[in-house]
Amino acid sequence: MLFEAPTLADLNLAYTWPVLSLALGAAILLIVDLFVPKDRKNIIAWLAVAGIAVSFALNLGAYNVVDDAFFGMFRIDPFSAFLNIVALLGAFISILISVDYIKRTGLERGEFYALILFTTSGIMLMGHANDLVVVFVALELLSIPLYVMAALRYSDPKSGESGMKYLILGAFSSAFFVFGAALIYGATGTTSLPAIFRAVESGIVATNSSEILLLTGAGLVLVGLGFKVAAVPFHMWTPDVYEGAPTPVTAFMSVGAKVGGFAALLRILIVALPTMTLAGSDATAWQLTVALIAAATLILGNVVAIVQTNIKRLLAYSSIAHAGYVMMAVAAAGSAGMADQSARAAVVYLMAYMFTNLGAFAIALAIERDDGTGTELDRFVGLGRSKPVLAAIMAVFMLSLTGIPLTSGFMGKWLVFQATIESGLVWLAIIGVLTSVVSAFYYVGIIVRMYLHDGEGDPVAGATPYVNWAIYLTFAGTLLLGIFPFLMTDLAEPIAIALLP
Repeated sequence: MLFEAPTLADLNLAYTWPVLSLALGAAILLIVDLFVPKDRKNIIAWLAVAGIAVSFALNLGAYNVVDDAFFGMFRIDPFSAFLNIVALLGAFISILISVDYIKRTGLERGEFYALILFTTSGIMLMGHANDLVVVFVALELLSIPLYVMAALRYSDPKSGESGMKYLILGAFSSAFFVFGAALIYGATGTTSLPAIFRAVESGIVATNSSEILLLTGAGLVLVGLGFKVAAVPFHMWTPDVYEGAPTPVTAFMSVGAKVGGFAALLRILIVALPTMTLAGSDATAWQLTVALIAAATLILGNVVAIVQTNIKRLLAYSSIAHAGYVMMAVAAAGSAGMADQSARAAVVYLMAYMFTNLGAFAIALAIERDDGTGTELDRFVGLGRSKPVLAAIMAVFMLSLTGIPLTSGFMGKWLVFQATIESGLVWLAIIGVLTSVVSAFYYVGIIVRMYLHDGEGDPVAGATPYVNWAIYLTFAGTLLLGIFPFLMTDLAEPIAIALLP
């Protein structure tokens, strides 16, 4: 029998262009960069922004479409479209804060922007993945450019160390994921997420006595993706990598890796494994494990952040803590009938976190010196006098990360806590509330330094026009989505990825 090549109709490429166009644009940028003079690499930055704009427009055009491509391996739906918006906006803001930074620090290279586009296309592909093989491809497309960017300041030992640590632990996480995917394939005979669901639902796994194989595989997949989202106990790389990497890379990494990791985690657990239960239990077999990981992540991230004296390390532990809040929504998805509501809560939280965290990193970048030093918390002393606008905006970011009303962070936490309580995990919601109170200590501590400690404030050399635009944009997003939360909740309303009613 002759092999028949698939036709364009079989591949159904029409709605895959938001991802494909961005990856293609990144490849073109690498070629164009060869012909751009060294002192004019900002041209590549704006071409990258153009690529993001094209992808964004294509994504909006397919927002309410529900369809498959590449023989069911690529899923197009509002869930992936919403996460694409988060990823593309995050990439755009990251480029804004990078343009002047990499120039003034001597790191200007055109391939930097291509790497951002490649990573963003990997993040987007994670949201579209409907097959474990595609998840793995997306995971590597997301990760490998980040390894390179983390070590971009290679003259600084900390940057080289961060890139090496991220590479080694990232390779371990990929290995865990691949081994887990292989065990799931052994138990179900497929890597397709809907087909895995059907195999578990129809009893094929039980007939083959492969429950232990499936359970072990699911655990290893959770470990692999737990590294990406910096959940405890897979968080060890986060503080050192965040501190050592160039600040724009750290900012992008703090949002991008989480969006991609949680997109895949929600897809796998909600689509493929919602009926994987233990004897005598109505909840999924993975719910308690995810809930315990969420609790540990919340406690460790918030408690250890208290003793940090470096803004990048503080935001690293803060990032770990916020992974715990999203993990609460993932755990809530394990209760019957809660999957879609929990997925909506998770993606809204990720959008709110994207604006707030990128804004906080942009202000941290503004006070940083050209040699990468100057990220100590004491640099914020007197900022309320020397730069009152920046200080006021930073105060809003800190209040949003705490979860104070009229900020986007409050609405994200509200939806996550609501889903957690309605799923019956009241104890986890209580831990979430208590750790939010703990987080107020170190977030408000920055506000106290800016306004109540004596000092004139250090020079803000990095507050260039592009960085200021990024700060104002993230500030607007943080306030607008807090005051008018329907802007993101209505956008998330069509999300329905669960195969069970």
